[in-house]
Amino acid sequence: MSDSSFDFEKSLASLEQLVEQMEAGDLSLEESLKAFESGIKLTRQCQTALDKAEQKVQILLGQDGEIVAQDFDAE
Repeated sequence: MSDSSFDFEKSLASLEQLVEQMEAGDLSLEESLKAFESGIKLTRQCQTALDKAEQKVQILLGQDGEIVAQDFDAE
């Protein structure tokens, strides 16, 4: 998942749609398992994006009280 290809808002909307489908109760067991698996993957991707954003904010605010932009490399 690179930052340039990941769309947080689109992924969150997809996750919400999966939840609605599962809550409706109209999916077969197999479809429910596939939806659950997709939901877990989307949740992890969204959480990673949020973690990276939080780390970037901490970097921006942690420079002796001065706001200094730095690239963050999580790897």
